[in-house]
Amino acid sequence: MKFVLAPDSFKESMTAKEVAEAMERGIKKAIPHAQCVKVPMADGGEGTVQSLVDATEGELYKVMVKGPLGDEIEATFGVLGDKKTAVIEMASASGLHLVPREKRNPLLSTTYGTGELIKAALDKGVNHIIIGIGGSATNDGGAGMIQALGGKLLTVDNEEISLGGGYLNLLHKINLNELDKRLNEVKIEVACDVNNPLTGKNGASHIFGPQKGATQDMVKFLDINLRHYAKIIKQQLGMDIESIPGAGAAGGLGAGLLAFFSAELKRGIELVTKHSKLKEKMKDADYVFTGEGSIDSQTLYGKTPLGVALIAKEYNIPVIAFAGRIGNGIERLYENGINSIIGILSEADTIDSALKKGPENIERTSENIARIISLCNSQR
Repeated sequence: MKFVLAPDSFKESMTAKEVAEAMERGIKKAIPHAQCVKVPMADGGEGTVQSLVDATEGELYKVMVKGPLGDEIEATFGVLGDKKTAVIEMASASGLHLVPREKRNPLLSTTYGTGELIKAALDKGVNHIIIGIGGSATNDGGAGMIQALGGKLLTVDNEEISLGGGYLNLLHKINLNELDKRLNEVKIEVACDVNNPLTGKNGASHIFGPQKGATQDMVKFLDINLRHYAKIIKQQLGMDIESIPGAGAAGGLGAGLLAFFSAELKRGIELVTKHSKLKEKMKDADYVFTGEGSIDSQTLYGKTPLGVALIAKEYNIPVIAFAGRIGNGIERLYENGINSIIGILSEADTIDSALKKGPENIERTSENIARIISLCNSQR
């Protein structure tokens, strides 16, 4: 009997790999000779680097980069098992979690460190880069990233503009003569699960600026700056990025990746399932186990359990989803390939205790489900 174990991480409790390992332990207690294929998953957000590295037997690398406010921090990226594909989470270098709440200021925060992560990946000889762009602290349209990679964003006086979204209004000329030439040989795919344009009421500044510390006056100023940035890019690079769905992701980093690198914006779960080769590994499975910390109505919008289930549905393979929390609105998941959603908690517990007990709860629940499966098979 073959089980494909394709969970996401359970935030603050277990990585996706640890969840899959706990599932395997439980299954083998009930069905010792079961074949368990572990495929750690993610949806393009936090945990994507770890999951893809684990799923492909790749390697993690740490590098010192410029953080969102210019301080030096340690960031991580991965190279997949093929040795030619790098995976980056921009939040590792430019994420909101790196900035204390009282210091959050998208006028000043920069994607420079994300550019340094890309450069570090290029130094490993890759020809393909996957970038997850959720969780940013920035609103600079990817300007800092371009500067880190050798691009020159110049004022009317031919001086480099300062880092941060608050200085984009000073941009007069784009000079890419010294942009890292290796970028011409690299394919870049972007895990982007929002459709916001770069500017306007649904754009980067208005929708995401406040959570990054922007006041209403700052939001208006940042939006004007991104409009100017888009105007200069259109004039000098010939690309109109202002209204492209997804251009507003990560404070406009989506726009920067489109304009300067001709990147492809894709749904995160699609990228992860593709590069983890989930479909190939699932073809002859008898059961699929998936899950994440919380399953509710939001799971329908591109979260891991849904993405896994839709693939399994193509092969008519039963899917069982595990969750620490089961919220409202899960009924439609049963119409999209998930056969059962199981809560892993065995008793009322505190959050801290439940998080610590995650592996044992997953293992016990997996064992119980495997025992039911074994019993049903024996009675056929």
